[in-house]
Amino acid sequence: MSEDGEDLARLREEIDGVGRSAARRFDPGAGALTIAVAALAVLVSLVLPWVGGVQGLNVLFSEGVGLPRVFAWAAVAVGVLLPAVTLSVRRWALAWVCALASFAASVAGVLSIWTTQTSTGHHPGPGPGFGLVLAVVAVVVLLVKWLRLAASRPPMQ
Repeated sequence: MSEDGEDLARLREEIDGVGRSAARRFDPGAGALTIAVAALAVLVSLVLPWVGGVQGLNVLFSEGVGLPRVFAWAAVAVGVLLPAVTLSVRRWALAWVCALASFAASVAGVLSIWTTQTSTGHHPGPGPGFGLVLAVVAVVVLLVKWLRLAASRPPMQ
């Protein structure tokens, strides 16, 4: 009879372990498609003009200075690499990291649009290109999706 009790205790521990493991994971559902489309938009934006006719890839690797270059690196990291890792691992902690990193990148993106429109003289700056605006919109969409996903965690039992 004690063997049955030990077997039931081991079974209970195994079931609890599976429950704890499942509680650390999330299911993005249809939101994964939106995240994938936004990541694709970030990649497409890199071949479009960002600042004064300069392509996003050139801003990223060679011709970028200041905040647009910082945002280019942040957009690639937060918009493409981090979501790929997070969607493959599906951990709640990484969903929060994506949300917070998307917030920082979106602030940098909005500021980079602003800095391309201003200059130190009385003449306006070159202005943002379509690629820069597309990248900022994609990062803001990622921010909203990651915040909703990270905040949707059910309470622990």
